[in-house]
Amino acid sequence: MGRAGTIASAANPLVKDVRRAIARGGLTDAGLCVAESFHLLEEALGSRCAVEQVLAAESARAAAEEHLRHTDAPLAVLPDALFRSLSSTENSQGVMALVRPREWRMEQLFQGCPLVVVLDGLQDPGNAGTIVRAAEAFGATGVVFGKGTVSAYNPKALRASAGSLFRVPFVASDAAATRRVMEKHGVEWYATVPTGAGMGDLAHPCALIVGNEARGVGAEWREGAREIAIPTAGVESLNAALAAGILLYEARRQRGTGR
Repeated sequence: MGRAGTIASAANPLVKDVRRAIARGGLTDAGLCVAESFHLLEEALGSRCAVEQVLAAESARAAAEEHLRHTDAPLAVLPDALFRSLSSTENSQGVMALVRPREWRMEQLFQGCPLVVVLDGLQDPGNAGTIVRAAEAFGATGVVFGKGTVSAYNPKALRASAGSLFRVPFVASDAAATRRVMEKHGVEWYATVPTGAGMGDLAHPCALIVGNEARGVGAEWREGAREIAIPTAGVESLNAALAAGILLYEARRQRGTGR
């Protein structure tokens, strides 16, 4: 474990930086993402991401030190009340890691036979993180966070991804730039719709466009897209994350890698 110190004041610059990042749902001013929970700390370390600082409540100090035994990440210990005022979770475990996120290039999402998920204006961080988790589980090659979509570094998105955002290639990009790369790689894109379309052929290079929870896929992506829908009985539509998970499973099955 690296050096250990204490922070006792809410006016501490690091505390204020973390508080701002959590409030705006993004990175700290130093460009670090806030990963709260022991699980995310373990996932960051296991994914070989740079953990540049760990904050722990006094009551969680021993557990944090145990997790950091074989790392050089510095630990700062806060009074429990100060940590609780900083935490973005209702039942905090008393630890958060400040992680240097990986930087991915768009081309890295299109390796092999691409299976890319595009989030088009998705607003719920829980949905976004869950979709990234499903993308990793079913072998997607990357995720595009489109215009109007919640930040990948939103602490709630990080928690919902359960660590997948430390490993799955992703970029933030608009529709025009993303489509140019797709066309270059011969990728066909499918706009998800509630009803009226089949499942589609997902064995070839393709992208699944998951739209806004209320409005669906926007006009920029509908142009040139094939529509894809999940056959359902008794309900008109599915939650965005659930629908994405089903479609990703179907893509994996069609590609002969499912069970």
